[in-house]
Amino acid sequence: MVKKKITERVIEVLLALSGLITILITIAIIWSLITESFGFFKVVSIWSFLTDTEWTPLFSQKHYGILPLLSGTFLTTAIAIIIAGPLGLVIAVYLSEYAPRSFRASIKPALELLAAVPTVVYGFFALTVVTPFLKSFIPGMESFNALSAGLVMGIMIIPFISSLSEDALYAVPKSLREASYGMGATRFQTAFRVIVPAASSGIIVSVILGIARAIGETMIVAIAAGQQPILTLDPRKGVETVTAYIVQVSLGDVPHGSLEYKTIFAAGITLFVLTFILNNIGHRVKKKYEEKYA
Repeated sequence: MVKKKITERVIEVLLALSGLITILITIAIIWSLITESFGFFKVVSIWSFLTDTEWTPLFSQKHYGILPLLSGTFLTTAIAIIIAGPLGLVIAVYLSEYAPRSFRASIKPALELLAAVPTVVYGFFALTVVTPFLKSFIPGMESFNALSAGLVMGIMIIPFISSLSEDALYAVPKSLREASYGMGATRFQTAFRVIVPAASSGIIVSVILGIARAIGETMIVAIAAGQQPILTLDPRKGVETVTAYIVQVSLGDVPHGSLEYKTIFAAGITLFVLTFILNNIGHRVKKKYEEKYA
């Protein structure tokens, strides 16, 4: 009995220590971003950083407006979610409501393997396969463009959205399905008018987390979208995202400690704020819908 209590106490201490380490690491990341970006914002005003429409810190005529990087990030992310959202939901509904249990048990792990493919492979696939295909029938398509990067990003996050959405659908009580069938509803009506609304909190959260995943993607956009920080919403044009710029400067060509080098921390804290807001929105949406259907 005493040995069991000691073992449980050790496990509790290890779990608490793991949680504390996670919190400390998060605080350290935030602190490094704030301290390093503080030197940048002493020279460049926050207003200019948020409103200037040019981003050329590595050129002779220097501008430090983050809007071109944000537009590139939002453009590629929007394309990815337009692809991954509907497809992920359809796959989730099929696996949850239509697929035989044996097929579901075998196909779901295979689908999730797509998430394990290195993103650099997706990037080269976008550059060497998707872009030439799109250029064959879309006039004005550049060799580096937002469309191919967004499409392949959408393919990459389909397993992410479909897996989380399917888990949410599968968790809906069987009594709701039986009640719907008892009222004479078809399987299609039950799936999309009963099960999907009941699991809407999990589905919406999966899409929001998918957006956060797309915003933070690096290699696909760095390889396929190019490194042209221009303010545009034309998916045929080359763009540069926040993460792609961070990779570009981090390669070592910019002197450490210079203002140009500190731009990556300003871009990094902007990216952190965006993902933090998205995660909080996801948490609030989930809580709201859980209360609604409680």
